[in-house]
Amino acid sequence: MKHTLSVLVQDESGVLTRIAGLFARRGFNIESLAVGPAEKAGISRITMVVPGDDQVIEQLAKQLYKLINVLAVDDITETPSVERELMLMKVNADGSNRAEVVGLAQLFRARVVDVSKEALTLEVVGDPGKLVAIEQMMKPFGIQEIARTGKIALTRESGVNTEYLKSLESKV
Repeated sequence: MKHTLSVLVQDESGVLTRIAGLFARRGFNIESLAVGPAEKAGISRITMVVPGDDQVIEQLAKQLYKLINVLAVDDITETPSVERELMLMKVNADGSNRAEVVGLAQLFRARVVDVSKEALTLEVVGDPGKLVAIEQMMKPFGIQEIARTGKIALTRESGVNTEYLKSLESKV
């Protein structure tokens, strides 16, 4: 199972290297990684997606807490949260299929951020499932390049689990 970890760290040089080294020494892969400033000056939030069962993730969290500069480690996998990712995608789009590509992009609320005679570059923001879906829909046109950020996530203060709500909608 994939787990989403939210880690607060002091914003000092070498912190990310120490965290990556911890994972490497234990033979764990980080599938997604995003780092940026948090709500307080001098603090950064690292959001990472890591494969493993609950026991393995619990052990990793304990090891992370032992590192200098790590302030908090939360496994937010099962916690109601807002998750987003950014993807830039360059798609073949000449005169014959440009309208179709733009129409499909609009369905996914993607923005066209660059245009050339032969291609369009799209900016897509959403949950990871949305990004996978638009990628599959654009494959027939020919994808030239893709760049994706790692997943970022914050827990929902409302406690509303949108995945649960979606499952209720599908039953109706």
